[in-house]
Amino acid sequence: MALVSVKRVLISESVDPCCKTILQENGIEVTEKQQMTKEELIAEIQNYDGLVVRSATKVTSDVINAGSNLKIIGRAGTGVDNVDVDAATKRGIIVMNTPSGNTISAAELTCALLMSLSRHIPQAVMSMKDGKWDRKKFMGAELYGKVLGIVGLGRIGKEVATRMQSFGMTTIGYDPITPPEVSASWGVEQMSLEELWPQCDYITVHTPLMPSTTGLLNDASFAKCKKGVKVVNCARGGIIDEAALLRALESGQCGGAGLDVFVEEPPKDRVLVNHPNVISCPHLGASTKEAQARCGRDIALQIVDMATGKALVGAVNAQVLVNTFSPDSHQWIRLGESMGSVLKACTASKQPYSQVHVTSLGKWSNSPNMLSAAVVGLLTEGPQKGPNLVNALPLAAETGITVQTDHKDSNEREVCVLEVSVNGSSYTAVGSVQAGVPVLLELNGSVFRQPVPLTGHLLFFKASNSTELLLSVTGKVAAGRGRHGRLIKCTIYFSSCLRMCICCL
Repeated sequence: MALVSVKRVLISESVDPCCKTILQENGIEVTEKQQMTKEELIAEIQNYDGLVVRSATKVTSDVINAGSNLKIIGRAGTGVDNVDVDAATKRGIIVMNTPSGNTISAAELTCALLMSLSRHIPQAVMSMKDGKWDRKKFMGAELYGKVLGIVGLGRIGKEVATRMQSFGMTTIGYDPITPPEVSASWGVEQMSLEELWPQCDYITVHTPLMPSTTGLLNDASFAKCKKGVKVVNCARGGIIDEAALLRALESGQCGGAGLDVFVEEPPKDRVLVNHPNVISCPHLGASTKEAQARCGRDIALQIVDMATGKALVGAVNAQVLVNTFSPDSHQWIRLGESMGSVLKACTASKQPYSQVHVTSLGKWSNSPNMLSAAVVGLLTEGPQKGPNLVNALPLAAETGITVQTDHKDSNEREVCVLEVSVNGSSYTAVGSVQAGVPVLLELNGSVFRQPVPLTGHLLFFKASNSTELLLSVTGKVAAGRGRHGRLIKCTIYFSSCLRMCICCL
């Protein structure tokens, strides 16, 4: 089962040609338009199901809201700080990146900058080109025996650590996610930032840019470092406070900086770029043929795999979908959405839901998607584009709905119980999957003698304990005709207490 239909993709930047080739080979129409203005992108994006970018395209909320057909945004590279992920999530748009595509290239550039800082290589090259022979001016230092602090111990941080250890460097680090025992297995001792700053001869940062990492190296942290500490940033501009870095360079507290990224790119203020102790590059971390081919291939394959229902890789805002790529999970997702639609019809209220509670029993019913699927069914209004598994829970939270789920182990039953509260009243449905078909077992206390397949169109009838009344109503339905004069053929499902029946048309 494909999660979304992706027929047309816009590539707005220079991506390796293999990306376009792979998409086209899988039946996806591709258009390449580079260097568009924001206004041009807004006008263009409405025609596409997918958008592929690198780092130059700013996918703002305005762009996302203009993409009326947009289902996926793919970044051919690490990180997604040029994409408004929150806006995309609210629209139910999947955002993905290629987290491992440029790992080696970024790690190698970091190592190159560390070595260049230690031996003043770029400055010596420029001096030679000017016809000079200044051996004493470019006295350097060995990396051997020095301490390298690595802030951010993900893929790139790990690769930097293993490479610089071959130079005899001691590697220490900080990461709030990677377990200390994991980093210790590849030679990095973890500690707090307060412990790390004073020990480092060199510091390199490899974190995403977010509020908690913006200005991570600032006046206060530089003051805690060794005098003459050298720093490298091949991650994102802004992790090192540029004004604080300049002050540290001027005072000698910082002995040199290797910068591949800047807050503003290209930087209009050239004071850091022109500083004699700064080595700078124009954001070259992923600029290798190998990295570009890898990122282009990875993002194309990820889009194809998602669109064909094979797998979901690299999604940053749709972890709820990771477990949806098996036939068994598909049926339980259909069950949750169908039960939500049934209870929506039962409430017949314009009042907002106050609470949604899903209880699952058994192995397959214990799916993290059941709650999202049920909310999709409850919130969907007509055939127009509405909520999906990506944005169902954020939309529920936005509208004040309290959602809750729990699971109970059972070897006897595989069922899902959905309960919703609205306007002081509660409504409950019990369903399961039988022979690959979602079925309704109970509705508001009425147990059906025969499970009701949740397919096609259903008519619900509820009355007092009167067999004659229900038989009279269902008899008229069974003998009726549709809008076009066609005979209505239906199967009638009675509850055991005869308070409710369902006609499956």
